[in-house]
Amino acid sequence: MRVEIWSDVACPWCYIGKARFEQGLAAFANKDDVEVVFRSFELDPQYPKGQTVEVLPMLAKKYGMSVEQAKQAEARVAANAADAGLRYLADGRDHGNTFDIHRLLHFAKTRGKQNELLDLAYAANFAEERSVYDAERLVELAVQAGLDEAEVRAVLADEQAFADAVREDEREAQMLGANGVPFFVLDRKFGVSGGQPAEVFTQALEEAWAARTPEPLKVVGGTAPEGAVCGPDGCEIP
Repeated sequence: MRVEIWSDVACPWCYIGKARFEQGLAAFANKDDVEVVFRSFELDPQYPKGQTVEVLPMLAKKYGMSVEQAKQAEARVAANAADAGLRYLADGRDHGNTFDIHRLLHFAKTRGKQNELLDLAYAANFAEERSVYDAERLVELAVQAGLDEAEVRAVLADEQAFADAVREDEREAQMLGANGVPFFVLDRKFGVSGGQPAEVFTQALEEAWAARTPEPLKVVGGTAPEGAVCGPDGCEIP
């Protein structure tokens, strides 16, 4: 069974939702038969590349609140992150364009390192004060994830590398009706929106698995002569 997760590194609920999903997956009996693929979704695609802004003033302006109110809102998100076992800085972080990060995540997928890079990018963005929007920082994280430095630099230097893959993910999200992230799609039949509790993910996995695996056929009639059958080796003789 395939689970596709649309998310953005700039999204705190994607950070929390990934952890909760993994906890829900761990409780799922058929977890070893689940393939997880991360898809791209930019929350702020128009934000100028190469520029960053502090998170609290950005949130205050975006939602029409004071910086103090933004700090209180971030503290509530931090509490949810802590419940999921994650470190979260409610202050001192920045915000920027994530397109290059998405391109690099697509490259990492070709090398089997997508999940490793995503975890490091989330941690760098939400649990560390050093910016994840700096190119050299991205190279450092990618190498830490197990990717080749020269290949990483080549991807980042070529603005078209994996750009179409990012845009295709975003087109698919729009077709599926995803207007926010995280958005989880199970076997293209079941959808889960938001960073739900772990048990919600477990239940969704179980329902999706049941939908793809028919119930075993129940045979009735026992061994009565009227229920005799014929097979490749001949017919039963009552």
